[in-house]
Amino acid sequence: MSTIQESKTLLSGISRGEKAQLLQWIVRDLGDAFAGIDSIPDVCGGEPCIVRTRIPVWVLVQAMRLGTIEAELLRCYPTLRAEDLVNAWAYFRSHRDEIEQQIRENEEA
Repeated sequence: MSTIQESKTLLSGISRGEKAQLLQWIVRDLGDAFAGIDSIPDVCGGEPCIVRTRIPVWVLVQAMRLGTIEAELLRCYPTLRAEDLVNAWAYFRSHRDEIEQQIRENEEA
């Protein structure tokens, strides 16, 4: 049984109030999460990447700066969806300093 299936079984046995309490805990735990972006220590050195891929956000931001249009990014990275680019740009707006630093570090390498 998967963790999700186990969770569904457990949730069916708790009250609505307990579910609300659990939901509040989950929201607090995900407070720094960003839709469509994952930072996993063993993937791309922990750099924020598009979910389902190993494409770092900084790569997409730098490509756009160098004149690559979104349609070309979607063509070059077949696993990307338009929604992924929206998420990447939003992440960049919220984490500009982090992404700028990653761009600088990778330019120096």
